[in-house]
Formats: sequence, structure tokens, C-alpha cells
Amino acid sequence: MNGHSSDFSGIRATYRLQFHRHFTFRDATSLVPYLATLGISHLYASPIMKARPGSPHGYDIIDHNQLNPEIGSDADFRSLVDALHAHGMGLILDFVPNHMGVGGNDNAWWLDVLEWGQDSPFAAYFDIKWDTGRTDLKGRVLLPVLGDQYGVVLENGEISLRFDPQGGGFSAWYFDHRFPISPRCYRAVLAAGGEPLARFAGEWAAIEVAPTGEVRKRAAELKFRLAQSAGEPAIAAAIAAALQRFTGECGYPSSFGRLHRLLEAQAYRIAHWRVAAEEINYRRFFNINELAGLRTELPQLFEQIHRLVFSLIERGDVQGLRIDHIDGLFEPRLYCERLQQRFAAPLYVIVEKLLARYENLPDWPIAGSTGYDFANQVLELFVDPQGEATMTRIYSRFSNPDESLDDIVYACKKRIMRFNLAS
Repeated sequence: MNGHSSDFSGIRATYRLQFHRHFTFRDATSLVPYLATLGISHLYASPIMKARPGSPHGYDIIDHNQLNPEIGSDADFRSLVDALHAHGMGLILDFVPNHMGVGGNDNAWWLDVLEWGQDSPFAAYFDIKWDTGRTDLKGRVLLPVLGDQYGVVLENGEISLRFDPQGGGFSAWYFDHRFPISPRCYRAVLAAGGEPLARFAGEWAAIEVAPTGEVRKRAAELKFRLAQSAGEPAIAAAIAAALQRFTGECGYPSSFGRLHRLLEAQAYRIAHWRVAAEEINYRRFFNINELAGLRTELPQLFEQIHRLVFSLIERGDVQGLRIDHIDGLFEPRLYCERLQQRFAAPLYVIVEKLLARYENLPDWPIAGSTGYDFANQVLELFVDPQGEATMTRIYSRFSNPDESLDDIVYACKKRIMRFNLAS
């Protein structure tokens, strides 16, 4: 690891382990004695917070304040830490403050934003531009998840309205993607179920005009009551009938009108994934639609997402942090300063910072970068310089010999900005 000089004499060498469901805390614990014999002072762990189920890397975090159950329990983590301490070793965590995994049906914050729009307490946490100047996105977030044009997918019957008998809520589904329906639209759904649901439809009508501060409480109560009643045969049959009225028939486009109007009333617009480059109105990790940017510069959100990791540091389980994608943060320096302000002694912090050969690491309160630039320099030791002439000859066959590599790189960067990251 390279960077600014700081007194972190206890950190001699790190060894990175990539955790996932096939390599767990228990697997890592069994390796500790061997790593100790190699002279490793600190284990450098890939993200260990709760990620999307089946994640092979852990960077698609869905809850910063839970350990990932796929890689082990709290007790398993405790055993790993105890083993490290028994061998005089420590732990450095890869932490992801810039983004969360979205889409699917597993990020509670994101699903709440889809259900309640700008009224969600989590709406400000995501970097969403609610007023883009486009009428079809005013007050709505674009969800580019469809495999084809929206109209084609809708008329193929691939989007369906479903009821959750445990939670008492309605959602539209597209394969594994869930799109919660706003409680302010429940009356329209329940009214389609006829007389058995008339009472519920009337109660939900009050939700549509209730003050914002009361809506969530009332909605939760009514969802609970609807879930309790859903086991009654007459109510269950009426809900099924209501859902059927929102189910179109392939070959008859007009039969999908009711579902289309319901979706149009939501705080999101479902779209073909290809429109994301130009139309998406939430910040992503580069151009990955499933990783939504967080406004970590907000003090409340900073505290929220660091609650668990700070507790691990305070009790001595973790000795340092590697910050993922520092360039994605709105104010990197302020972020690093806030980390350091939480602790009496300097915290060992390194950042993932991609440095070109002409760049220097900013003067942030950190120990350094993860050293990609240094790694490239070391790798050059293993490149045979005698092959340069041959490689240059091969390269010149398919490139413009009048263009320098710097010119090509510059043109490619502008192309990425104009097309892949146009939004």
C-alpha cells in the first residue's frame, strides 16, 4: 500500500480474502495460522456487510448495518476476530459508502422509495433528480430493468400485479423485480374486487387525502388488517378477482389499459434497460443500473451507513478501512475528515483511488491509496522490453499511426461521457 506517511507500524503486510457464500468467515478462520506464518499482520477483507443474495463480490450492499448472512453469523465473525487476535493479527475492512444494490426485491430503502416516492424518509439518501424537466419523469424515478420496450413487455403479459398475503400490500412484478404500488392507489385495486372489498376500498379512500405525516401510519394499519382478512375465502376470492381485472390478454392491447394506468400513477417509470444511458435520473456506480449512488455527504446518512462499522472499530474488531470508489463521493476530503473525527487516535484509512501517471494523491487525512499505480509499476518488471518493437508493429496495423496514444485515450474518455454516461 502506498501513500502519505503515517505511524501505522503495526501494519506490515496485508492479505486480501474475497468473501462470498462459498468462502465464509469459517473458511477464513481456518487460514489464519497459515497466514500468520507468512508474516501477514492484517487480513484485508472484501465487503462483509449484507449484500444482494448470491453476490460473488459483496459490493452490491443492501444493508450497511448487518453482516452478510451468506458468509457467516455474528458468532462466526467473532471466531475469526478471536483467531486473528490470538495470532497477533488484525482486520482491515473494504467499506462501500458510495452506492447500494437496487432492483430486485431485497433493498428495503429502495423499495420504500418506489412505494412512497419523495415522501419516503429514504428518498433523500439516493442521488435522484426528481425534477428533470421531462413531464414523464416529473416526480418519478426511471427504472431501466426491462428486456424490451415497455409496451412490448406489458402486452406480452410479463408484468403482473400481485398481492402479498403476509404484508397486505400490492406490487407489480417483472421476473425478480418488484415494484410496490403506492398505498394512495390501493382503492382503485380493491374497488375492482367488488362488494367483499368495498369496506376496505372505502377505508383506503381516506388515505388518498390524508396529511403526509399520517399516511404511512394509516397505510400500515390498513395493510395489517387486509393481511389478516386475506385468509377468509370471500376476501381471498375478491382479491383474486381484482388482480384478474388488472391482467390483460395477449393479442388484445386494450386489455392491458387498466394495469398501464395503475403503473402510470406510481413514483417510478419502468423502462427498457437500453434507455438508461440518456434518460436515467439517479446516479449510478459508473453505468451499472443495479448500483444506485448514495448521498453520503448528508450527515444523517453518513451516521446511518457507518453505525455497524464504527462499532466494530470501537470494540477493537477492526483496525482499518479500505474505502471503495472514493471518486464517487461528492466531497471525498470531507468524508475522510469525518472518519478521522470519530476516533481519538488516527484511523488507518486507505482509499481506492485510480491515479494516472501524472496525478498525485490529494492531501487527505488517510494513510494512502490501495496502490494500483504502484502495482502497475511492479508488473512492468515482468514485461520483456525486447517485445516492444513487435507489439508496436502489431498495434500500428489496426490503429491510426498519426494518432498518439494520449489522443486516443482522450477521445475514448469523451466518447464514454457522451454516450455511456450521457445522463
